[in-house]
Amino acid sequence: MEPKRIKAPLSDEDVLALKAGDNVLIDGVIYTARDAAHKKLVELMEKGEELPIDLKGQFIYYVGPTPAKPGQAIGSAGPTTSGRMDAYTPQMLEKGMKGCIGKGLRSQTVKDALVKYKGVYLAAVGGAGALLSKRIKKSEVVAYPELGAEAIHRLEVEGFPATVINDAYGNDLYAEGAKEYAR
Repeated sequence: MEPKRIKAPLSDEDVLALKAGDNVLIDGVIYTARDAAHKKLVELMEKGEELPIDLKGQFIYYVGPTPAKPGQAIGSAGPTTSGRMDAYTPQMLEKGMKGCIGKGLRSQTVKDALVKYKGVYLAAVGGAGALLSKRIKKSEVVAYPELGAEAIHRLEVEGFPATVINDAYGNDLYAEGAKEYAR
């Protein structure tokens, strides 16, 4: 099956058109954030302060990219373990984030929040950071430069590959896949 081409940021309609198991190629702008950046963002939300980026419709890619070599937009950019962001993800979705990209399982709390706020969780292939970086055409730090690799980057991507794991309907590709082999 051909992958679906989607453009970031996403609308509610874009999210509702995605189903667990869909392979996608993302074009447009996505942001990066890992644990430390998530903690800072949620602290700002709890204080009622303005965020350094507008989360409305955005994808957050859980990645800490390595420095770019000469002539490259970014260094290796593979996904990190998503479960480390589970404590923050519901607040991020409530604030307008529509998608997150990482690797590994998500908590039931996150899956419920994806349904409530119409969001999706996608997995990128772990261990393929050098290949994934080729789909990133531009990278710039837009917040928290003091966090180094964990700073928030604005990435312009073209044909960035990922698979929908959890959709806005409560479907879970990992759970469905396990059932297929449990017979």
